[in-house]
Amino acid sequence: MRLALDAMGGDYAPKSIIEGAVLASDSLPSDAEIILIGKEQIIREHLSQLEGNKSRIQIVHADEVITMAEHPTKAFSQKPNSSISIGFQLLKQKEVDAFCSAGNTGAMLVGSMFSIKTIEGILRPGIAGFMPQESGRFAVIMDVGANADCKPEMLAQFAVIGSLYAKYMYGIDKPKVGLMNLGEEAEKGTILTLAAHQLIKQIDTINFVGNLEGRDMFANKADVIVCDGYTGNIILKMGETFYDLVSKRGFEDNFFNMFNYEEVGGSPILGINGNVIIGHGISSPKAIKNMMHLAYQLTKANISDKIKNAYS
Repeated sequence: MRLALDAMGGDYAPKSIIEGAVLASDSLPSDAEIILIGKEQIIREHLSQLEGNKSRIQIVHADEVITMAEHPTKAFSQKPNSSISIGFQLLKQKEVDAFCSAGNTGAMLVGSMFSIKTIEGILRPGIAGFMPQESGRFAVIMDVGANADCKPEMLAQFAVIGSLYAKYMYGIDKPKVGLMNLGEEAEKGTILTLAAHQLIKQIDTINFVGNLEGRDMFANKADVIVCDGYTGNIILKMGETFYDLVSKRGFEDNFFNMFNYEEVGGSPILGINGNVIIGHGISSPKAIKNMMHLAYQLTKANISDKIKNAYS
């Protein structure tokens, strides 16, 4: 299994990314290889200063870098030799099995939609996030930022996609799917959630448990939480602050430790023809290591094909 990693993407790239790649190389199953994409000389210089198993790390040279501040569409089209562009070329040509980056999120979305493309039948791909539950496991929340404005039909598709993810990644036979709303009653909500509720409850391939309120977010009421990207992004980033707040106060708790962004490492883009994971811009070596482990699990579970089969 060949897992590609953008060595130049992220606020602390390339140092943190390359350190994370070495950590991943030490800990991934023996059938995995890591392909670092970026400026070869810089990558080699950093690798030479690190200890650890580097035998499973290969380098693909990329002259250019898409920075965080650049316009995603323009940068992706104008920089064909960037680490992100080359990563998608390798994925499209099936020379790698997954592509990960902590770089420009917009460019990763553009590459996903215009290089490997959206699965036929999917209106818009979404980004999956993960919400800690009191049970000690994570619930999938979708979308968390790819689509600020959604149609009801998109939320219905997120329900199906999220359910497939929970089933094949977490081994839950009939994942409980909930729609984030301002009340449990089906008659409550916005124009969007009212219409989405009616669509989702008609899907017989999922286990829809109805609306969720904000207080249900961590209470094991759903394995999949459905919302538009605007709402999901606010929820996700609010959740990230919990770990920072309790850490500042010297409070140690396993549940709150799950809010540490490093624990999962990244968020997969679901609904596209391939395995793509985007990481936090501030990703540490530990976060990068865990993002590569997520990429391995995503590829093993063959989530992309599972979604494709659901819409074929």
